[in-house]
Amino acid sequence: MAKYLLIVVSAFALAATATPLVRHLAVRLGITDIPSARKVHVRPVPLMGGLAMYIGFILALALFGDRSYVREMTGILLGATLCSFLGMWDDRLGLGPATKLLGQVVAALIGVASGVQVQLLANQVLNVALTILWMVGITNAMNLLDNMDGLSGGVGAAAAAFFLLLAAMSGQYLVGALAAATLGACIGFLVYNVNPATIFMGDTGSLFLGYMLAAVGIKLRFPDNVTFVTWMIPVVVLGLPIFDTALVVISRLRRGTNPLTNPGKDHTSHRLVKLGLTQREAVLILYLVGGALGVIAMYLTQATVAEGYVVGGIALLGGIYFLCKLEGVGGLAAGENGGPPHRTSGDTAGDGHR
Repeated sequence: MAKYLLIVVSAFALAATATPLVRHLAVRLGITDIPSARKVHVRPVPLMGGLAMYIGFILALALFGDRSYVREMTGILLGATLCSFLGMWDDRLGLGPATKLLGQVVAALIGVASGVQVQLLANQVLNVALTILWMVGITNAMNLLDNMDGLSGGVGAAAAAFFLLLAAMSGQYLVGALAAATLGACIGFLVYNVNPATIFMGDTGSLFLGYMLAAVGIKLRFPDNVTFVTWMIPVVVLGLPIFDTALVVISRLRRGTNPLTNPGKDHTSHRLVKLGLTQREAVLILYLVGGALGVIAMYLTQATVAEGYVVGGIALLGGIYFLCKLEGVGGLAAGENGGPPHRTSGDTAGDGHR
């Protein structure tokens, strides 16, 4: 556990040190998020905070990671680097949804080639397809979740913390090291990203963060329980970004808008603010939800098949209930009037900075 703590602390220190430098660079290069009718901030805010997260993550692993895992780790880091590069390109020049999606599929395939692969089904082709769906889905879910100060970074940090605990409990050093570096990098960045944020992670960070969490979730193994139960664990840990994505897609389809091209103020956080919460309160509540889901996931590691599916079923029904309740609150698609403007960060579904 001491090694993990060293990686967390070093990633935190490196990301916290790099963020002001990256912020200055973003201002110099003109890579900023400009205020608009559908964004909550009233002045330009530098992007590229994800670059500081990436730097803290990579250097912490380079300094304190176990060299014996270099080959296995290389493919994961290559895929994550590609996602981060795609995000940086989008932050600077803009990318079409199709190009971003194709790049994310390539990154997922790099992960598959390095051993990041679901082993849930009997058919290997279906396992690869499920792996790509999970990797691309979670990558974009974290991207979509980056719509309010401190939200994506904080939820990502909570998920990484639970993945670290789960890996430490089962003696999986590689997964634990990746989760520890992700946790430290998120916390280091959050020093500057909590409301009111002085820098946003941009697609550079949200795509990188989503890819790493997806990869770590797949690499986790639970030798003390059966796969018939444990497949739910990473799904539950990452339940909040999955919920938010489902809410947005369903909401936009119900309103007859294309969820891939029409951005809007219809995310979970926006709806909580519409219910009367402040932005900080909405984000803190979502932190608590992420923590509660992590606790449920910890329980599932020791649950019997019956217990696991009862708990999983209750969690699913709860998610459906709150999805219906929040959908009743309503959200605004791009171009609609009414309600306070909210910042929506860039993502493949079209909620871009520009």
